[in-house]
Amino acid sequence: MIVVFCGRMLFNNVFAQKITEYLLEKPTSTAVVVCPGGSYFWLAKKSEGREVAQWLNKNGYAAYVLEYPVSGWWSWFTHIRRSCCTQYPGQLDALEGALKSVKSKGYEKVGAMGFSAGGHLVLSGAELLPDSTAPDFVAAIYPVVTMREPYVHKRSRRGLLGERRRRDPVMQDSLSMELHADKVRCPVFLLNCLDDPTVDWHNAQMMNDSLTNHFVIYLQSPVGGHGFGVNEKKMAKYNSTFLMFWPDKCLIWMKVVEEGYLKFDREKLYKRIMEEFNEIELHQGN
Repeated sequence: MIVVFCGRMLFNNVFAQKITEYLLEKPTSTAVVVCPGGSYFWLAKKSEGREVAQWLNKNGYAAYVLEYPVSGWWSWFTHIRRSCCTQYPGQLDALEGALKSVKSKGYEKVGAMGFSAGGHLVLSGAELLPDSTAPDFVAAIYPVVTMREPYVHKRSRRGLLGERRRRDPVMQDSLSMELHADKVRCPVFLLNCLDDPTVDWHNAQMMNDSLTNHFVIYLQSPVGGHGFGVNEKKMAKYNSTFLMFWPDKCLIWMKVVEEGYLKFDREKLYKRIMEEFNEIELHQGN
């Protein structure tokens, strides 16, 4: 891993707190912008940032960990914002700037991977950003998806929209990803757990159901909770081979995307991925 840049970056007059590059010694054709979770109030920098970037490096991908604007613990506790840039659209602006910057480096494909609230952010990028800056693929892990009752993660809604706009039904609908899935133009990978105590599992389920006309892979684990990232120790305590090997399955999906998914018949492509997934599960049993 080589950290080339680590500092504040200004995109459209909105500061990303920090973006860190994790590059391979040899050039690679695909890069991933990583967005940690944290309810849009804080960021899980280690488990959903640095560890994910290192895992991507280990498997041949350049990674860029984006610390997008968040309002922090003080704002969560007091319900007072110190800056309007720490709520929507500040985070989306930061993601757009990061994607634009990474795309300018000449990669063939630039995707985005987000966890929890970061999953909502990368899905927002897939839906709301123009073709020139939108991600080429998106992986949303135990993502926040909806801003509407009954499955909304209320803390993330408050973190994203602020104290006043979180009650605005128009804003809630406009940022409920499942309502605008027809705007997604790239492959999507979804993963969550039925026992998630933080973000209701229906979030990812609704997104999957809405992406009927898109190439989407949705994995749902019976156990795993929330916040495990790619950390093997956190996943191992659930004693679930399905959960332990989700990173391997995600890598298979990314490899197929790299090869150019539009060149394939989608039914055959889905069958191919499922066969490779089954191969992993077969080895797990041995």
